Amino acid sequence: MTFTSEAEFEEALIQTLSKKGWEKEVLKRPTEKDLLQNWANILFENNRGKDRLNDYPLTEGEMQQILEQINALRTPLKLNGFINGKTVSIKRDNPADVLHFGKEVSLKIYDRLEIAAGQSRYQIAQQPVFPTKSKILNDRRGDIMLLINGMPLIHIELKKNGVSVSQACHQIEKYSREGVFSGLFSLVQIFVAMEPKETVYFANPGPDGKFNKDFYFHWADFNNEPINDWSDIASSLLFIPMAHQLIGFYTVADSNDGVLKVMRSYQYFAANAISDKVAKTDWKSKHALGGYIWHTTGSGKTMTSFKSAQLIANSQDADKVIFLMDRIELGTQSLKEYRGFADDNEDVQATENTGVLVTKLKSSDPANTLIVTSIQKMSNIKDEDGGLNAHDILLMNKKRIVFIVDEAHRSTFGDMLRAIKNTFTSAIFFGFTGTPIQDENQKKMNTTSTVFGDELHRYSIADGIRDKNVLGFDPYKILTYRDRDLRLAVALEKARANNEAEALADPRKARVFNKYMTRVRMAGHFETSGRYVRGIEDYLPTSQYDRDEHHHAVVEDILRNWIVLSQYGKFHAIFATSSIADAILYYRLFKAENPNLKITALFDPHIDNNGNTEYKEDGLVEILTDYNERYEQDFRLANHAKFKKDIAARLAHKEPYLRIESTPHKQIDLLIVVDQMLTGFDSKWINTLYMDKVLEYENIIQAFSRTNRLFGPDKPFGTIRYYRMPHSMERNINDAIKLYSGDKPIALFVEHLDSNLNSMNHVYGEIENLFRTAGIENFERLPDDLSERGRFAILFKDFNNYLEAAKIQGFNWSKLSYNFGKGKDKVTIEMALDENTYLILALRYKELFNTGGGGGGGDVPYEIEGYLTEIDTDKIDSDYMNSRFDKFIKELKKGDVDPTELQNTLDELYKSFATLTQEEQKYANLFIRDVQSGVAKLESGKTFREYITEYEFNAKNDQIKKIATLLGLDESKLRSHMSSGLTEANINEYGRFDELKNTVDKDKAKAYFEKLEGTTIPAFKVNIRVHNLLQKFIIEDGFDIE
Repeated sequence: MTFTSEAEFEEALIQTLSKKGWEKEVLKRPTEKDLLQNWANILFENNRGKDRLNDYPLTEGEMQQILEQINALRTPLKLNGFINGKTVSIKRDNPADVLHFGKEVSLKIYDRLEIAAGQSRYQIAQQPVFPTKSKILNDRRGDIMLLINGMPLIHIELKKNGVSVSQACHQIEKYSREGVFSGLFSLVQIFVAMEPKETVYFANPGPDGKFNKDFYFHWADFNNEPINDWSDIASSLLFIPMAHQLIGFYTVADSNDGVLKVMRSYQYFAANAISDKVAKTDWKSKHALGGYIWHTTGSGKTMTSFKSAQLIANSQDADKVIFLMDRIELGTQSLKEYRGFADDNEDVQATENTGVLVTKLKSSDPANTLIVTSIQKMSNIKDEDGGLNAHDILLMNKKRIVFIVDEAHRSTFGDMLRAIKNTFTSAIFFGFTGTPIQDENQKKMNTTSTVFGDELHRYSIADGIRDKNVLGFDPYKILTYRDRDLRLAVALEKARANNEAEALADPRKARVFNKYMTRVRMAGHFETSGRYVRGIEDYLPTSQYDRDEHHHAVVEDILRNWIVLSQYGKFHAIFATSSIADAILYYRLFKAENPNLKITALFDPHIDNNGNTEYKEDGLVEILTDYNERYEQDFRLANHAKFKKDIAARLAHKEPYLRIESTPHKQIDLLIVVDQMLTGFDSKWINTLYMDKVLEYENIIQAFSRTNRLFGPDKPFGTIRYYRMPHSMERNINDAIKLYSGDKPIALFVEHLDSNLNSMNHVYGEIENLFRTAGIENFERLPDDLSERGRFAILFKDFNNYLEAAKIQGFNWSKLSYNFGKGKDKVTIEMALDENTYLILALRYKELFNTGGGGGGGDVPYEIEGYLTEIDTDKIDSDYMNSRFDKFIKELKKGDVDPTELQNTLDELYKSFATLTQEEQKYANLFIRDVQSGVAKLESGKTFREYITEYEFNAKNDQIKKIATLLGLDESKLRSHMSSGLTEANINEYGRFDELKNTVDKDKAKAYFEKLEGTTIPAFKVNIRVHNLLQKFIIEDGFDIE
């Protein structure tokens, strides 16, 4: 169904929701006061009992008490605790309630478990009226507000067909900036932006938070297929009981980040699957298998696992829920994250030692339901002092215990998990992993399925890349030896010949020699029968990659690409090596080759007696000494774990290095590792992984995924460069991708430079054709048609996506011709545009923003990316335009002027106007007319650009003087505002805009507006007009006043 107006769409959605559990009686255009009274009525109905309201209604004063509590809490984060706290307390001031007058009573407001039953009420408010933070501004009306038990908890903004859903998002953001989500409306937890063919939902960031598009989610079904149609959204996301659960169970008040979060669809399905499995568990069975969740690295597994545990604990389907994780991860981030996710009335118990763990396990206190501990500690619980004895174990196995194992692909396949299972025979185990162990890469003849049970939900890396929840990869196979040289070495060895001549002189040797030179692949492979056929790299001795030649080639490649890949040091990189000896060797090589590169190395610090201990110890001492000196620290071998935590915090820009990007000297450029940090460590600031190491299956995906966290346009993908046995690694990568892409056809690898350059040319061709069709030959202005402007907005955004990727892959505007391939496969790509043309297009794109798109007035069917409007267009080359002007003046001064030649010269000059903004073009045309009429005074050596600037300055000056005279305001204050680059968001920072308005002569302003409109205007309306005119004048950098 197509909706040509928002009103039609609004009615259709309300009709649908009223059939999905929401009440049919709609609250139309309610004010905050109306909604407070509605809430008071519902609170009265739900709390009429003698021990609460005693059948006497709530007074206005009592409702104000509740509102004061809401205003004090203020943020959605804290209000989430208020809503889910079940009750609110008031002091009765209704004298009719003699029993409770002057006493405190507790009122039930919401129960997350009371879904679509009992006292729960589900109402729709249509076109709610929002008060604004300033009396000057008009009241705002939203589209639809969904109320649960009278509280406005979900706000929906709608747009008709053909208008981007981003416009609904911008509307919500604008309302938030204007302060409409305050008072009662600050209870809103979730925003929904919807047009008939697309919906996004996101948590309310609150008055102090920022809206972040990375956390605007699309809903999907169990199989991760996106749900787009509005009626399907109403049936799968906004229906009852789902909307009730969304508020009660699937929002997370994260105290670590200080923001409210809402779960994505795949997190909901996973948490639900585990909760349902536990609810159906037969606790009398032994060694029950729960199942596992396959959610790709970077998709928020920690939040999902916590919510799973919380659902189980709240449902009271288990006595204990125990998170098991590797002790290192427990030491760095997980415990803190779990505690951040917990409700105010929930405890997440840490286990400092075995004695504490045993006490928590045996406790019946509800506060000890959720326990976080390491798999290492739990596996030793019978063996350590203070551990469980036989009687304890017997008692424990009478409890309903759920184990949730994080990173279930890792240490769980050793003896530790087996020991835990043998101790807790009645417990049920669930695993979370981004890379489940499967038949192809089974460990000790086991897979994730045989250890944990069936797959309960899957969200593969392919799903994550498609949904833009994680980034794709850009891998490069770097050869430190030529393939032919390696083939020759292996062929000569197999043919038992000293050189090619000797090998080819003997027919028997020649057969062997030619086989290895031409028929054997560089990487080994499996035949259909399952037999492994060795490749050239399989015949190489391991020492082949221990040679200085290889090491120096690796270091040279990393340093040669460092500036581009790190974006001048903005991003960090990890370099994975094959051994501790290699890590130390590379560390020293980098120090020698580039002492300014901020590097460190991390590996197992334990010194044993397995040989080469002196080399390792010296390396550790050198690395720690350098680190302490560079960063003013005092780490030693004895506290190496703290050294690792400090590295992790610097790379992730976490406490105490939250804004380390502003102090580059404190950053780490390159971390060299062997095995550590290649799994479980998250940082959006890492964009490159270098590998002189051969990995397989899950280890490849885990290592690659260190680079795939979302950042922004500067990080379009994670870059991988690998050096050791590169052909075998390429095969391993393809095998891993096949295994872990979840049978999804989407490509995990991004396009390379040649493809991105071709795409840039193709998109530019479409832009050129779009403008030409609109009768615009030189991009000097935007098309008039809104749909054409919308198409340009999309195309320019696409062009920039390809450009950002190409830049990281080596593209530079100073070079417009690129060669790819060799010999007969060589291809040359010529760029269809230069940087000047690109900047002209960027200028036109900025003008989209000024004409209403992206949050201006009215509905504009295109969306604008803020970061693209920040492209520096001051670099546009004006030389050509200046030269055309000089030529025009020469033609004009000729004694015998040829009208045709003069017009041709003038046409050339007009074509160059594309480098100017629309405002500048206006003054350029004015100046040209003055030149032609002889009014303009020409000065020797002055460029055309300078004349334009002068005309623009004079015009702005006249505009400022005119508005200052008409309104009688302080001209110097207005000039100060005009030169400060103010926006609607910060115009009244420190009250400066109010100060300017206070200088307005009220009588002059009244006389001006009355003359303009030809009618008498009351004083308060004059104030509104002054506010609107001045704000527009300042933000738009002036305009002609009538």
